[in-house]
Amino acid sequence: MSKAFKIKIFVLLITFLLSSQKVSSDISVRANYVILQDYLSGQILYEKDADTKIYPASMTKIMTTIVAFDLIKQGETSLDELITIPESAWRLSQSGYSSMFVMLNDKVSVEELLKGIIIVSGNDACVALAIGLTGSEENFVMLMNEKVKEIGMKDTNFANTSGINNPYNYSTVRDILIMSGYLIRNYPEFYTYYKEKSFTWDRTGGDPITQGNRNPLLYKNIGVDGIKTGFLTVEKYSLASTIKKKERRLIAVASGFQTKNLRSTESAKLLGWGLRNFDTVQVAKKNEPFTNLDVWLGKKNSVEVSVNEDIYFTIPRRKKSTINVVVSYKDPLKAPITKGEKLGLLDIYILDELVKSIDVLANESIKRPNIIARLFKKINFLVWGDA
Repeated sequence: MSKAFKIKIFVLLITFLLSSQKVSSDISVRANYVILQDYLSGQILYEKDADTKIYPASMTKIMTTIVAFDLIKQGETSLDELITIPESAWRLSQSGYSSMFVMLNDKVSVEELLKGIIIVSGNDACVALAIGLTGSEENFVMLMNEKVKEIGMKDTNFANTSGINNPYNYSTVRDILIMSGYLIRNYPEFYTYYKEKSFTWDRTGGDPITQGNRNPLLYKNIGVDGIKTGFLTVEKYSLASTIKKKERRLIAVASGFQTKNLRSTESAKLLGWGLRNFDTVQVAKKNEPFTNLDVWLGKKNSVEVSVNEDIYFTIPRRKKSTINVVVSYKDPLKAPITKGEKLGLLDIYILDELVKSIDVLANESIKRPNIIARLFKKINFLVWGDA
């Protein structure tokens, strides 16, 4: 006698109530192009003309450092490698641009050039690093544009490593957001450079030069730890910024601020608004068991299950919101079960609306017992049923 298969529903988490408080439902940001994202959930909390083409200015340097970090990870270079400063880089340190103030034919380490790019926005450091690592700035830019495609930036093309004005160096605030999130997620050991407030360049043949980080939010002590400012006459002021409070992180990108002061105050206002008006909830953690499901005719009577990604949701605080998490699967689950095998679905509802469905996987293998043990289990089922 076999038990008929049926879909069994297991309510894992009945409700999660977020605190109710009266807050503004919208915000006005005095910049032309804006986007704000919760880093863990990936949810966009605010946007304004986020897909309109902009000139990213020095925010371009985020990608310059990403390519350099890749080359380090691939063993193509190291932080200690010395780069000889070419004339094209040295000239940029003489012409009024943001500069690290490198000196012609000096030998500078990759790490020092990276700090010159990240902390003091040195255009000269960008060119020196690009030529030193790939032979020419053009070769380096090719790697930058390959990375654009790899990480899903849909409306971006880089024409140089520094962001110096070029009509073919363009992006959107949404793409810069994607690039910024990729930086934080994939290079935690290097990302710490972005929160350093000053850099002293102890150059050969000259007095040491100390410059402060261009990011004004680092000095407000509000939890900001990056990322990059920008300025071009046509685009005015821009900033890719991020704030971290405990486990939560927000990323904002805005361009078209009319003044430096607005860039600072409006970016801080946007990040603060996101923290105050939204909560982020972790529903499940990648590869960590979150419940057990019953198993029929196995050496164990239940199997631990998990999902293969972290699942977070960001929900407005302006009203009570309820998250229901439901596991659906065919009952009974029959042994043998292999680790990683799909056993059902985890469905996530917010205010009774299905917002995400993801495979539920066995977090362990369950073998079948020997034939005698299976016989006793069947007899027990005939006598006692599901009890």
